[in-house]
Amino acid sequence: MTLVAILSGAGISTDSGIPDYRGPKGLWRRDPEAEKLVTYDFYMGDPEIRRRSWQMRRNSTTWRAEPNAAHRAVAELDRRDGVAVRVLTQNVDGLHQLGGMPDRKVLELHGTARAVTCTRCHARSSMAEALERVEAGEEDPPCQVCGGILKSATVMFGERLDPVVLGEATAIAKASEIFIAVGTTLQVQPAASLAGIAAEHGARLIVVNAEPTPYDEHAAEVVREPIGTALPELLSRLASGPSGG
Repeated sequence: MTLVAILSGAGISTDSGIPDYRGPKGLWRRDPEAEKLVTYDFYMGDPEIRRRSWQMRRNSTTWRAEPNAAHRAVAELDRRDGVAVRVLTQNVDGLHQLGGMPDRKVLELHGTARAVTCTRCHARSSMAEALERVEAGEEDPPCQVCGGILKSATVMFGERLDPVVLGEATAIAKASEIFIAVGTTLQVQPAASLAGIAAEHGARLIVVNAEPTPYDEHAAEVVREPIGTALPELLSRLASGPSGG
């Protein structure tokens, strides 16, 4: 059984209509102010930032997005005999699961946009439910359990990754025989370091990204082609011969 770990970033979801963050047309480049909306201290300290954040969530392209060929190719590889796939994703859109990957095989390093959590009592509920309240006129809906401030169940700037999730991801990186970093600039730590950890432990590292990354020099293969076609081709090749050819 060959363990294939796939670290996915925003670039895998751009074909689904979800903009990336740091690419040439990325969200942070187009609107540096938008970064405040997902920065924990700003969010907790400013009701106006929270109101704007809820409007941003309400209008997010995520809710209309469908899995694309790259997401489906990952799920297809997982169904092949002799291959075990684990997805370590920096994305919060849930498209890997919608594309057919079992929930238990996807580690969401930065959380999920499809749920909300209370910053006081940590009660968790669905984003859809919270957005219904926003639609009904609540500009900054409080927790219905304790009245605390609600936030998306994503890791905001200024928050730590869940140590349990990161520990599991690190173990998978160390155990993987093939590690594919796709659609990620490999600049956001600690998620980016998983590529280096995998390579150090003997994995064949493959980078699929439009722009250079800090880990390209450690990669056995670097693919610059569009992800929607390049990843399905690469995974098909792996499926027919897990060593890559």
